[in-house]
Amino acid sequence: MVNNMMAQCYKIKVVTDFAAAHHLRDYPGECSRTHGHNWKIEIEVNTSSLDHLGMAVDFKQVKSAAQLILKEYDHRYLNEISPFDQINPTAENIAAHLFRCLATVLNDSRTRVSCVTVWETERACASYYEEVPR
Repeated sequence: MVNNMMAQCYKIKVVTDFAAAHHLRDYPGECSRTHGHNWKIEIEVNTSSLDHLGMAVDFKQVKSAAQLILKEYDHRYLNEISPFDQINPTAENIAAHLFRCLATVLNDSRTRVSCVTVWETERACASYYEEVPR
């Protein structure tokens, strides 16, 4: 018997970017030297219901929140900016930090940031998400 009572889920994704330099402390290779990236950021937001316009969340709202946060890092040296003055500015740490910042702005009773992916290059990325207890 097929269960027709499946929960509806919507996911939207906004992609943005910023440029910044960094180096990895204690890394045994070339990334220990200062270098830069054009970081691509993917932000995913989930909801189980749409608003009165039929939207999960307005793309503009997500992009504005991201731009507000990322302006602090754009064209900067990440190792000098909190929290990366204390922790290595790896793609993983950047993804986790951006996730938490975006969640404080975008999460509400209907929507929540579900994942942030940080692309260091076209071929290498790291994602951060938090499991929701059932």
